[in-house]
Amino acid sequence: MPKTAQKDASTATVKKQGAALKHIQKYWQWYAMMFIPIVYYIVFRYIPMFGNIIAFRRYRAGSSIFGDEWSGLKYFNQFVKDQNFWRAFKNTLLLNFKYLIISFPLTLIFALLLNEVKNVHFKKIVQTISYLPHFISMVIVAGMVREILSTSGPINNLIVKLGGEAITFISLPEWFTTIFVTTGVWQGLGWGTILYLAAMSGINPELYEAAELDGANRFQQCLHVTIPAILPTISTLLVLNIGSLCGSAAFEKVFLLYPPTTYETADIIGTYVYRMGLGSGNYSYATAVGLFQGVINLVLLTVANKVSSWLTGSGLW
Repeated sequence: MPKTAQKDASTATVKKQGAALKHIQKYWQWYAMMFIPIVYYIVFRYIPMFGNIIAFRRYRAGSSIFGDEWSGLKYFNQFVKDQNFWRAFKNTLLLNFKYLIISFPLTLIFALLLNEVKNVHFKKIVQTISYLPHFISMVIVAGMVREILSTSGPINNLIVKLGGEAITFISLPEWFTTIFVTTGVWQGLGWGTILYLAAMSGINPELYEAAELDGANRFQQCLHVTIPAILPTISTLLVLNIGSLCGSAAFEKVFLLYPPTTYETADIIGTYVYRMGLGSGNYSYATAVGLFQGVINLVLLTVANKVSSWLTGSGLW
């Protein structure tokens, strides 16, 4: 490269660095605010990842995380042969999948309906009522569910008055999926509409005016204007939901609601890891299961993102 070209390139680099430094000095408050979540993720998300090394070592409580001896894939081989693990794996996928196929379209439909409400006061009241369940502690939600579905609760009282027999909903494995999905939809329906409504607020009103001039009714405007405009948001949220199909985000609810009699359909990877790790003190085994779960989630997220990018042209990366 000629000396002149090298000098020009060096000068351009210095100018870019100077511009970046000036930008940081001008908007230092924003960069300071970004510093807090960055530190949080480093300290509480990334540094603890080093603890996954005990999945490959024989770890005992009170000893170093590097364990007493190298065990290789011993604990991975153990849980692969454990039928209880595969039961928990299957339940995790089924519960999350059933919740996804019901809650995802309902949330989108609810957001579209809210967007069509023109009475501002009524819209705010509906939004407030639908948002409130999200802020209720899961402990309180579990207590409410147990009380409502108890043999002396209002549901069973109604069944008895209609001539039926009381049902022990909480203790029956065949009812757990219904309870799980129903409570999840009730608690998350309103909160899940926030991103959709935010995306809808950015749609150009002229598109609706043009559609109305072409004779499109409200439903047709929603179908041909609103949904295509928020399609990137829909695909992004769907990818994130698919990526968490094997996750244990609902650990608290399952842990608070399930008795041993419902393990057949209610035991998920999160509760299985809890029992094997904190319950039995087998920390290396539990870590191996958790590491496997993380890998599966990563694979699901990557595949879902690739499919979304191929079908809609929109993805996470």
